[in-house]
Amino acid sequence: QVQLAESGGGLVQAGGSLRLSCVASGHTPSTYAMGWFRQAPGKEREYVAAISWSGDSTFHADSVKGRFTIYKDSAKAKNTVYLQMNSLKPEDTAVYYCAADRLPPDAMVAGRPVDYWGQGTQVTVSS
Repeated sequence: QVQLAESGGGLVQAGGSLRLSCVASGHTPSTYAMGWFRQAPGKEREYVAAISWSGDSTFHADSVKGRFTIYKDSAKAKNTVYLQMNSLKPEDTAVYYCAADRLPPDAMVAGRPVDYWGQGTQVTVSS
């Protein structure tokens, strides 16, 4: 079992920045990919970004490219993933979920079911 704990959500004005963090605990082999998804009110959960366990491979949805960056701190443990969100827009308002999966990150990009989810953290962007 893998447990995921997100933090860093909050309220920010349009154009501002936030950084989300997710720590994975439990059984996390080096093959695991991690990622971020979000769900806005009345909408389906959507993929945002994914990263390999090593941190060498990253993927971002078109809607956030150039504004959001998924990364791992090379000086710290591989079980922590961050999502740096810049130039936030009101349409970025959603609950953001951390995800972990035994398959490579391109499986998340392709929409395959994810193995593990965090509890979610609310991000609200005011106009």
